[in-house]
Amino acid sequence: MYETVTYSGGIHKNYEMEELIEDLGGFILQKNESQLDITLTIAVDKEDTDKIEEKAKELLGSVEVSPLASTEIAVVSPTLARQHLPHAACDIAEYLRRYGTKTNMIGLARGAGKGIAQISKAEKDLIEEHDLAIFSMGSFEDCIQHKKFLFDNLDIPVIVTGSPQMDAEELDVDAYVSGFGRIPRRLKRGENIRALRSLVDCAEDIISKQKEALNDDPPIVSSILTKIAIERQVSEVEHINSPMAIVSKLDGVRVKLPYDEYKDMISDVIVDNYRLGDIAKIEKSRMYDHILVKLLHETSLI
Repeated sequence: MYETVTYSGGIHKNYEMEELIEDLGGFILQKNESQLDITLTIAVDKEDTDKIEEKAKELLGSVEVSPLASTEIAVVSPTLARQHLPHAACDIAEYLRRYGTKTNMIGLARGAGKGIAQISKAEKDLIEEHDLAIFSMGSFEDCIQHKKFLFDNLDIPVIVTGSPQMDAEELDVDAYVSGFGRIPRRLKRGENIRALRSLVDCAEDIISKQKEALNDDPPIVSSILTKIAIERQVSEVEHINSPMAIVSKLDGVRVKLPYDEYKDMISDVIVDNYRLGDIAKIEKSRMYDHILVKLLHETSLI
């Protein structure tokens, strides 16, 4: 498995870091330049992270592990209408992006009140396309308790956020983070930033555990190799009008091309001497008919 890390440093001699990454067989997942500074999101073999750290020290830069990089997280609100004031959900989604993940905001069609709140199978299927779901709930404990069914029986880890102090075991979820709820302003105050930081810590812990589980039964090929192979072999990817044409996930990728038109082309991509269609499930996403590639695990070959 690859380790995802973030390098931050000056633009001077940054080519030396890029050359080292290439020599180590790693990949640059994202590159951001801002005046005299540069930030690289990198995927390298775990055994090579010390070499990246040594080079960063030489270049007077810094390296930190980014567990959320190459993941896709759903930020779910009962509704995006004004009665739930979506500021918390918006700020949660934006804050998580700073740590390398791709977030998608999902507002349920009928979640505005206790009497009519519900989640459809299509919405559930869409949420389960992600590596982790974060439900942005409200300010009242009774209301959150009543809406437990919204995140019951999801097949992915779930974090719930809200205003009151509650226990994750009460809601039967992986984690609960307080300090949010219905806040009619941006989350810019000290207590809000601390709550966001706590949320990131919970998300990183859950994702790290998922990665450890994948180490015991890894995909036949890594999602990062799959992403690179599709980018190199499917020229249409270059013409996708999206900041992230291919989203890398823990055990697959999302390709933002129409399923019916490009599924066969994606299936024929060669990754590490395997035909992708032979080692992965190629499915239609609930989101804009994107192509979902879910990699099979090594135990499936036994």
